[in-house]
Amino acid sequence: MTQADFLPVKVALKKVLDLVPPLPAVSVPLSQASGYILAEDVVAHDSLPPFDNSGMDGYALKAADTSGANPRNPVSLKVVGEVAAGFLFTGEIRRGQAVRIMTGAPIPKGADAVIRIEDTGENYQDSQRPLPDLVSIKAEVGPANAIRYAGSDLREGQRILNKGRKIRPQEVGVLASLGVAQVPVIKRPKVGILATGDELIPVEEPLVPGKIRNSNGYAQAAQIEALGADVVRLGVAKDTPEDLRSKLQAGIEAGVDLFISSAGVSVGVYDVVTDVLQTDGEINFWKVRMRPGKPLAAGHYAGIPYLGLPGNPVSAMVSFERFARPAILKMAGHTNLERPLREVVFREPMRSDGRETYVRAMIRREPDGTLSAISTGDQGSHVMTSLVKANGLVIIPEGTTEIAPDTKLQALMTDWPNELF
Repeated sequence: MTQADFLPVKVALKKVLDLVPPLPAVSVPLSQASGYILAEDVVAHDSLPPFDNSGMDGYALKAADTSGANPRNPVSLKVVGEVAAGFLFTGEIRRGQAVRIMTGAPIPKGADAVIRIEDTGENYQDSQRPLPDLVSIKAEVGPANAIRYAGSDLREGQRILNKGRKIRPQEVGVLASLGVAQVPVIKRPKVGILATGDELIPVEEPLVPGKIRNSNGYAQAAQIEALGADVVRLGVAKDTPEDLRSKLQAGIEAGVDLFISSAGVSVGVYDVVTDVLQTDGEINFWKVRMRPGKPLAAGHYAGIPYLGLPGNPVSAMVSFERFARPAILKMAGHTNLERPLREVVFREPMRSDGRETYVRAMIRREPDGTLSAISTGDQGSHVMTSLVKANGLVIIPEGTTEIAPDTKLQALMTDWPNELF
């Protein structure tokens, strides 16, 4: 098989996404809804605010009574009561009258403005603050001053949140204001992960000759959790079909929506993943024109979508980034499945083998606003520290074997401050 027989990254990604439909809708308590995707439009059943209320502490009055008022020529108004948030003033304000009012309290009948406490003669720094008989008004205000009118935020019957929107803290606040206690959302994916290989040992065990620790299991779990999905850790499968089937059965019993494994999808004698999936499920085994990463298995096991990633740790993480991450996001109901792509100036010369190459890079903004990038050093697929140092992946296009310094390239912004965009 030559590289001409390998799949381009975009073709492989489409095939992966075709395997994974969005998950069904479920209802979750509002207290647990953050991070989910809305499964239905949300329509307001109330107006917000639900009543006219004060935007500040001060006095509710008729704006006309403040005409000409200033610190040298204050206007005195009769204080006929006060109203705090959560209570009502039952009377009606007439000309020459005022009601002391607190932020959020309903506007008394007859008032058309609120003047802030700092523009009156009241000693607002006095913690006791007895209600005065008269209040001096030291500023002129117009009608509607400091009044938050009913429905000024949203009105009853208005569609306020669209299906497909990610629920953030601000959406939670709106839903709470509308009294939405149960939220219709797309089910959160439950992803079963397993590593394969007789050489793998748990992280807490000391190294012995010929063994390595299971870093992929932990790295992939962290990648999944960063997407808001749930992880089912299935451990390490030995290089036997029986042990792999046992681990997969545990995932089925746990109710996983997707399997992701690392290693076992190459052409070695002990690479058992493709054999098991070809026997017990359905599998496509591809070589993808990308570096790092090349072998990729995708299919189903017992009707559950399955992705088999390479075993080298950097290859596994980059392959997860390009294939598993979009698949999980699609299952969770997201429509924006890709990381931001930005143009960068790559400062170094670099060679490639013609595959679409993802260079682990440090990206920074220059004083002129452009983004520049340099590699993080050794780009071997086993060099995990190259990922630790990176905040993006610079893409050398397929078919390019050499780039000169200061070449403009696209970069996947995998770990960059959001405020840049």
